[in-house]
Amino acid sequence: MMKERVSILDGNTFLVSDRRGNIEPSFDFPTGLFSFDTRFISTWVLTLNGEKLHALSIDDSQSYRTRFFLVPGEPTHYLDAKVSLIRSRSIGGSFDEELTLLNHAEQEVEFSLRLDIGSDFADLFEIKHKRRKKGRTTPTVGQDELRLTYRREGFHREAVITTTAPAAIDESGMTFRIRIGPHGEWTTRLHTATFIYGARGEDIRATLPLGGHRSVAAIHAEQDELIARAPKLGCDCQPLAGAYRRSLNDLAALRYESIALGVRLLAAGLPWFMTLFGRDSIFTSLQVLPFLPELVPPTILMLAALQGSRLDDFRDEEPGKILHELRYGETAGFGEQPHSPYYGSADSTALFVILLDEYERWTGDGKLVRLLEHETRAALAWIDTYGDLLGTGYVWYLTRNPETGLQNQCWKDSWDSISYSDGRMPEFPRATCELQGYAYDAKLRGARLARTFWNDPAYADRLEREAAALKERFNRDFWIPEREYYALALDPDGQQVDALSSNIGHLLWSGIVDESRAAAVAQHLLGPRLFSGWGVRTLADDQARYNPIGYHVGTVWPFDNSIIAWGLWKYGFREEAGQICSAMLNASRFFQGRLPEAFAGYERNLTDYPVQYPTACSPQAWSAGTPLLLLRVMLGLEPQGEHLIIDPSVPDGMGRVELLDIPGRWGRVDALGRSRGPHDHERDD
Repeated sequence: MMKERVSILDGNTFLVSDRRGNIEPSFDFPTGLFSFDTRFISTWVLTLNGEKLHALSIDDSQSYRTRFFLVPGEPTHYLDAKVSLIRSRSIGGSFDEELTLLNHAEQEVEFSLRLDIGSDFADLFEIKHKRRKKGRTTPTVGQDELRLTYRREGFHREAVITTTAPAAIDESGMTFRIRIGPHGEWTTRLHTATFIYGARGEDIRATLPLGGHRSVAAIHAEQDELIARAPKLGCDCQPLAGAYRRSLNDLAALRYESIALGVRLLAAGLPWFMTLFGRDSIFTSLQVLPFLPELVPPTILMLAALQGSRLDDFRDEEPGKILHELRYGETAGFGEQPHSPYYGSADSTALFVILLDEYERWTGDGKLVRLLEHETRAALAWIDTYGDLLGTGYVWYLTRNPETGLQNQCWKDSWDSISYSDGRMPEFPRATCELQGYAYDAKLRGARLARTFWNDPAYADRLEREAAALKERFNRDFWIPEREYYALALDPDGQQVDALSSNIGHLLWSGIVDESRAAAVAQHLLGPRLFSGWGVRTLADDQARYNPIGYHVGTVWPFDNSIIAWGLWKYGFREEAGQICSAMLNASRFFQGRLPEAFAGYERNLTDYPVQYPTACSPQAWSAGTPLLLLRVMLGLEPQGEHLIIDPSVPDGMGRVELLDIPGRWGRVDALGRSRGPHDHERDD
């Protein structure tokens, strides 16, 4: 599929442009140069003799550098082009661009090359909500540089653009007057440095281990080293091989340095979510655990360090609660958004316990479990106290901040994601089904940790009794007998919110589904109402709010499907899990191996390819982690004591799947699986 935008990133810093390499002011989609939630460049437009250039080709095979091959005029004029321009850029805290202008004529030619430059220093939330700035931007022209400065009280940001070739610099850009001989060339190197000033007038990134800036060589070396540590995949299925390589590259690129603790974390996704997210970071950690377990402890420790400790209505903070989102931008700094950090998610707290237990089961790192005993107990206590708003034994959510807090605090957190089948939306508080599954799983895992590491068998027994009671209660109150599926949620009156949704797949993953009902759940997940052929939709196509291009009401989310496949596998539905694995990997071919945040829920036989969702993040961490979790499912990888159980069930037609050097408490082991049917790695069905 043709990409409308081209991005480069190095964790802390990223740049999004159009296909010509230009950045033009936009509030529809965040193009620009960003670092820590601020857009440092909002205009970066190149013209030659007053005319914009057209891209012949783009090399964006590496996440941190891109090369554009450009000519003047429209495509019909390609053959007449007497000049071309190569635009090479890289990123590593700062932004570098090399412009090379080539004269293909047989005589000397004069050119006027203009680069329009500007910055609105917009906060990502200002872009998202189309808000005006409250501070002042000042451009300053110096020798060989343009300095753009933004101030609002103590909030101070700067971008400094320099050039190696002489230029006429003004407050809105640079103009190069160039004379090139026959078949000659001209080059300049532009450097954009960004500065995030703290109270002492120093760039706060200077205190980070990497200082916020890295060379292209350093980025390349780090990414190669990370990928080299991952298990080696050998397989007959090209979509799987391509998606695996792309996922590792993207996960390496999404790592960033936290200002708060100076550790390397996984950002949730470009462009909207280049920061720590509780839910996203936890799910991504679960996905990557069998492949790169060393990426997980920094996330666990960061979430524990920022665990809620008080009641704060503005931030939806409560004792024991795990954060939803951490931001560094202007609106968070001035208290216009509650994201410093914000705690508006009802699932991240239980998921934190689940991740800690799963991490220990894979790695044997009991030291971390003992270190975080207090935080884990506090998280488990939150489930039964602040999480149970109505005292019914379920986890409910209702924002404490009705002005800027999130209404829906489950993973489907858009405003219209939770509805009855007829389209009506329930009142608050709401108790979505998957929250109860997570709470059930967290209690069982917490019991294991208490008995094995905290020497507290009485607490373990209590947690197990509570989990059993929750499972019995849940299967009574959420099950819709006449439809044979679980309700999406309960409303404040305890009535079932009866929409059919993908959330029921998360119930299988958690283990809260009664064994006698698992087959019916699996049948719904793979039935025509939910399964599009490319994956499980977020909402069934016969529900009133269904929209194939609605964010959480009909699109297909790769991460969602990976958790559903894992849940199906846990209940023994290997063939059904394989169907989802095959569908996801086939879809990845149409996205150059990079699964996006979401894509449209149209029927497969209607479109013949997965249709892009217009504002989907790409790359996104839990989408990048999806092929990894699908590999775990297909190979049947499950830690048990000091051993790794390998029970493969490779989907028909996929051929051989071999994963070497899987890390864990057992050292490194190999896994091999092979499909039963004939090998056909390029099949479309």
